[in-house]
Amino acid sequence: MIATRALAGRKVRLVPERVEHAALLARWNADAEVRHWLHRSEDPPELLERAAVERKLLDVLADPTEVRFVIEADDGLPIGEIGLLAIHPHGRAELSILIGEKTHWSRGYGADAIRTLLRLGFDELGLRRVTLIADADNARGIACYARCGFRHEGVLRAHRLRYGRPIHMVAMAVLREELAVAERDAGSG
Repeated sequence: MIATRALAGRKVRLVPERVEHAALLARWNADAEVRHWLHRSEDPPELLERAAVERKLLDVLADPTEVRFVIEADDGLPIGEIGLLAIHPHGRAELSILIGEKTHWSRGYGADAIRTLLRLGFDELGLRRVTLIADADNARGIACYARCGFRHEGVLRAHRLRYGRPIHMVAMAVLREELAVAERDAGSG
C-alpha cells in the first residue's frame, strides 16, 4: 500500500517512502551498529547494497499489506524509517522501525514516530492490534515501545541469529484502546 501523504507528529514528520530513499536506506543498513538491532543483521552484504535495497523497496511499495514512511526530524533531516507490515483484514499489523542516524538515538524521535504511525493505523486503517518483536537485550527499544503502550506478551526463544548465534526475542503488542492511555500518560510525564 503506498502512503499518500505525510503525517505530522510532535517532533517528527513521516513522509511516504519512495524509491529515491534507497540510497539512504542502504547507508543505514550498511552501518553495523544500526544493523545490530535489525532482523536483517544476518543478511549477506550483497543484500545491503543500494541496487538490492532499491529492488526490495520497489517490491515493498507495491505490497498492499505494507505502508512505509521515512522519519524526518523536526529540522527536516531524514533519520529513519517506520512502517506497518502484514496489514491483515482482521485488523492487525506488525510495526517495523529503525532510527538510522545514531545522533538521533534516545532523543524521543522513535517514540513520536511510533505514536504518529499508530494513530494512522488505529484511526484510519481500522486496526485493533499492532505487534512487534524485538531482541530481548534491546533495553532501549523495549523501553520506548512500552512508553508507546506496547505490552510484553512473551519470549521467542532462540528466534533469530545475530552474528551466527541464536538470540531470544520478545513479542509485544498494543491494542487500539491502550494507545489513548499511553498518550495520556506520556503527556502528563
